[in-house]
Amino acid sequence: MTGPLRLGTRRSPMATTQSGLVAARLTELTGRAVELVGVTTFGDVTKGDLAQMGGTGVFVSALRDKLIEGAVDFAVHSLKDLPTAPDPRIALVAIPPRDDHRDALVAGAKLADLPSGSKVGTGSPRRIAQLRALRPDLEYVPIRGNADTRIGKVASGELQGVVLAAAGLRRLGREAEIAQFFEVDEMLPAPGQGALAVEIRADRADLADLLGVLDDAATRAAVTAERAVLNALEAGCAAPVGAHSVVTGQDLNLTAAVIAVDGARAVRKSTAGSSSTAMDLGRALAAEMIAEGAGTLMGEQPQ
Repeated sequence: MTGPLRLGTRRSPMATTQSGLVAARLTELTGRAVELVGVTTFGDVTKGDLAQMGGTGVFVSALRDKLIEGAVDFAVHSLKDLPTAPDPRIALVAIPPRDDHRDALVAGAKLADLPSGSKVGTGSPRRIAQLRALRPDLEYVPIRGNADTRIGKVASGELQGVVLAAAGLRRLGREAEIAQFFEVDEMLPAPGQGALAVEIRADRADLADLLGVLDDAATRAAVTAERAVLNALEAGCAAPVGAHSVVTGQDLNLTAAVIAVDGARAVRKSTAGSSSTAMDLGRALAAEMIAEGAGTLMGEQPQ
């Protein structure tokens, strides 16, 4: 293959921006030209509540279909959108260095300073549960739409704040609008948040080596541990589960939590070990959490 590589991406501004960053980095490292191919996914067109649908895979399946068909050579996803169960037809060939893992508040003030009763928008049960733990007196509103649409609801006064991934806001050049970054002791991010995933069809060995230059070993170990927790809990990406790993040298420190939808209770655990055993660390931590009632918390519904 000598022509440009075809990179499948969702059509949203966020997705095309992050796919463009990956494309530029690949060209810089290998000299190969890349062209973006826009793909509309189910998650982009449905008006339903993604959390009610389970969340997992709604932004991914159409891109994977294009890979299987051979319509694109590789695809870039937000890693937190990927199902944790492997698809034998697909290979995750690269996880580039992670951007900011944190959640961020776009508002006129920090969360602690918003007036009681203020409306804060987010489509994530994980965020809502942890926000309720911090400010139970606020109203949390499920919202859909791209980042510009969500931020626009604050500018118009419909909402007093919205919570989004800091990495996405940075990639879109909207960092100046962030009123507060939530540190992991306040709000654990989604497993894999801030990281990107580069996928190919499993039989494309020719691309595996080429795209492998994008992979960052420390990021891969960190997100492997986080996603192992999610998988072992049998929770989808819309579940009230947060996890974050820090890799320093060969050492990995992992913290995860399952939060009750009302924010009043949580099972939060930490562990540490070798980054080479990332998946085992995540699974073992999930088992400890289940033993302490995490499954019960995940099964509860909002009142």
